[in-house]
Amino acid sequence: MLETVRRLIDMAKYETNLIGNFDELLNELDLGIISRSQTASFEAASNYYANGVRCSVRVYERYSVFGSNRLSMTISLFGYGRELFVSAISSGGSQAMFFKINTLGEEAFLKHAIDVIEAYIASHRQS
Repeated sequence: MLETVRRLIDMAKYETNLIGNFDELLNELDLGIISRSQTASFEAASNYYANGVRCSVRVYERYSVFGSNRLSMTISLFGYGRELFVSAISSGGSQAMFFKINTLGEEAFLKHAIDVIEAYIASHRQS
């Protein structure tokens, strides 16, 4: 049975542990995030492997109508066999100088990643 531990920390950070296929989830994240926004773009990637542990970091950007600016989201996927951990953090949607007053764009962008991850979890849940 697929078991997950989910945490929504702050308004622009999502993390979860899950069981799955590293390459499959990474591919679904890449395709799913870009397809959910007309202005989303894939900016950069980094991949690392050592002693059976894999790590991929992805950076995406998109235009935020709410903040009239671009914001970014970084997704880190770690894997050891079928044990996976994913962390998604979005930032940059506020125009305030000293504190954030508008995080709607960040939250909306993060929701794209959450939707992809939750759909992956649901599609791999065993009865």
